Amino acid sequence: MRRSLLCIAAMAGTLFGQAGYEKIRKGPTENWLTYAGDYSGQRHSPLKQITNANVATLVPKWVYHVDKSSHLEATPLVYDGIMYVSDSNQVHALDARTGRRIWLYKDEQAKRSDVNRGVAMLDDKVFFVTSDAHLVALHRKTGAVIWDKEYANGKQGNFATLAPLAVKDRILVGVSGGDSGNRGFIAAYAAATGEKLWQFYTIPAKGEPGSETWGEADVQWGGGATWLSGTFDPELNLIYWTTGNPWPDFYGGNRKGDNLYSASLVALDADTGKMKWYFQFTPHDTHDWDAQAWPVLMDMPFQGRQRKVVVHANRNGFFYVLDRVTGEFLRATPYVELNWAKGVDAKGRPIVLPDTDPTPDGRRVCPNVRGASNWMSPSFNPEKGLFYVSTLEACDVYSSSTKKGEPMKGYGGTGTAPSGDGKFYMRALDPKTGEKRWEYPMTGANAMWAGTVSTAGGVLFFGDDDGN
Repeated sequence: MRRSLLCIAAMAGTLFGQAGYEKIRKGPTENWLTYAGDYSGQRHSPLKQITNANVATLVPKWVYHVDKSSHLEATPLVYDGIMYVSDSNQVHALDARTGRRIWLYKDEQAKRSDVNRGVAMLDDKVFFVTSDAHLVALHRKTGAVIWDKEYANGKQGNFATLAPLAVKDRILVGVSGGDSGNRGFIAAYAAATGEKLWQFYTIPAKGEPGSETWGEADVQWGGGATWLSGTFDPELNLIYWTTGNPWPDFYGGNRKGDNLYSASLVALDADTGKMKWYFQFTPHDTHDWDAQAWPVLMDMPFQGRQRKVVVHANRNGFFYVLDRVTGEFLRATPYVELNWAKGVDAKGRPIVLPDTDPTPDGRRVCPNVRGASNWMSPSFNPEKGLFYVSTLEACDVYSSSTKKGEPMKGYGGTGTAPSGDGKFYMRALDPKTGEKRWEYPMTGANAMWAGTVSTAGGVLFFGDDDGN
């Protein structure tokens, strides 16, 4: 099936010059300069032209077909009247007013073809990752290659699907492939030259702090992939990045312990890559509940005083609020029905119920393997104080096996089977209390993977489960 990019609103005025770091810091206007709109991950547009009163009158202005694409998972960037759209191993630069293609870059050397979630932009360059984990810098106006760096070894099961993150003078990337047992990492490259500046491994090497939490497992194949880009606090100079599940996914017998730093949020110094703090959402995960969902930054009152917080709708079914300066746990509340934990303790550690680990015969556990939410982008409207997230109410039968997994072969220790139909909801959560304020039930095939965009006009945009 051929997919299309549909533009439904004309661009506002054009800005000239480079898309520099300070412009990214200011957040979105008529331009959209990062995957999440700004460094906080709030995905909130300040534009007010579209309102409840006129949204029904929107009509298509143009349609651009991305040839041979099976589906599009990218968020386009827009700057200076040009829209940048990515698909697997290619970037399209389009006139945002007409849909006319200005240039196309396609990597003909890539050996894989996987989804791509978007590009980054900094100064006069556009950055994207190929499926075989090359970070490529293109000239923003012409699409000419400025530099190309391979940053992970595809022969070891690594590949790439994320949108890079431009921070200060550097570009941050992560890696996919955790379900095949690779060792996740986050790396920073100089935007000007492609020189590697630092690299942080999400799974500690043998003998390093945290490696004792892996039992007999070979930590070089621990998982903890980093396939979703992060958020950034310029004042604290901290990067917030989520990590994937441990490997094997559904069998934890040979990795007894918490398996740090899988299924976690890590806060890294942007200049050095050194970890300042971490918080693990699901210690010793055996349900494939990556923490790969967006860490959203905001300031809000908590217990009588203003706090700098990071909020996270985790796949395990809990909605978390953490102090983003220290990593201190503040609160976690369920935002879907779940049956694997009866709550969390004072430190935020789940109070796991008995008989919820996968077994050879299978056990029914909620949420299902796709999670209460996933990589689909939430948004936050600061005027209304509401956090919007697509959620899935569903359960699976989780099975496991003691058969030894073989790295790079995609074996996860068995797997899951659906135990019911399930249902998607768009939900509005109040971060101050964790309470659900409203929900919009969706009909469809339980295949919805669309994110959200909040607007100052009071309209929330998302794709529903019927494909609208």
